[in-house]
Amino acid sequence: MTDFAPSPPRATESERLALRETLRGEAAKLGFDVCGFTTAAAPATAQALVRWLAAGCHGSMTWLARSARRRINPQEVLPGARSVVVVATSYAADADTGLPGPSVSGAPRPQVGDVARYARYADYHQVLGRQLEALAAKVIALGGPGTAAKWYVDTGPVLERDLAQRAGVGFVGRHTNLVNPRLGNWLLLGEVLTTLELPPDTPATNRCGRCSRCLAACPTGALVAPFHLDARRCLAYLTIEWKGPIPEALRPALGARIFGCDICLAVCPWNRFGRIGHLLAGQARPDLAAPDLLAWLALDEATFRERLEGTPLARTGWRRLRRNVCVALGNVGGPSALTALETVARGADAMLAEHAQWAIGQIQRRAAGRPSSSPR
Repeated sequence: MTDFAPSPPRATESERLALRETLRGEAAKLGFDVCGFTTAAAPATAQALVRWLAAGCHGSMTWLARSARRRINPQEVLPGARSVVVVATSYAADADTGLPGPSVSGAPRPQVGDVARYARYADYHQVLGRQLEALAAKVIALGGPGTAAKWYVDTGPVLERDLAQRAGVGFVGRHTNLVNPRLGNWLLLGEVLTTLELPPDTPATNRCGRCSRCLAACPTGALVAPFHLDARRCLAYLTIEWKGPIPEALRPALGARIFGCDICLAVCPWNRFGRIGHLLAGQARPDLAAPDLLAWLALDEATFRERLEGTPLARTGWRRLRRNVCVALGNVGGPSALTALETVARGADAMLAEHAQWAIGQIQRRAAGRPSSSPR
């Protein structure tokens, strides 16, 4: 005769609610600014992702297509998943860290680069990752034997903004980024998928109203329609993900940007409620706030790795960063940049040489009083 251990009794609704609030409290203790809960059902926007990929709007980000089936079905990521814990941390208030805000309009400072706001801190994958790992461990401990959990911060095959909206963390704005009414849209997200059943929070509803500032502000028309981004025209994609030559017609739109673009985020009116998050308050990298473009162009590969290790900028690699710096100098550089650019233009790297030659031409046009080419 075989003995079977009885299944543990299923938790009551009040017990699950209490467990959910305990985990929300743990998330707050770990430094997350917002924590919400949703089911592990497929996001309602799954087919929108399929159409977006079919249209090629993901550009060269082929991993998005490879992982599409997993992204639209959390069960493919964690079999038996019942719940998703979604957390967010804010990187809003540069004034609190002494860092200047991103260049959105007006004349950029001569030969000073612009780095996306989130990248002016230690790498958020590491900062949030440590805390998400601890939160996942807490989920497993509270769930008891047999509970499984997987955590991700940006890199996992999940539609995190869609899950975040369903978990009540915020709503997806017209610029396709998440907006929290209390914090604005300067948000970094993380998720814990778990087999533990937890009551879902009320989904957030869109509160963009009639506002379309983000669409109007995009200098390349990458926001082709509300809630629809064509990454191939996005300055963040071009400076971070794209490995080839930056299309010449789009180069003037980069301005001084050498990593990412904050334009559509910066114009969102919900940012008036923004504040610095607990996790990133002590993680600022002031040296990344206003980089000297000529100094960065002169970096050798070893110095690049040493200086930018542990920051989001390390992801671009030395070659792509120099490509971006050449374009930025073409847009905001003066005659003093010509010698450094001519050195790159004579180099063996054909792509860098072409970007440097373009930058030289732009600087010479300005010196002669001739207009640069249009970004559109």
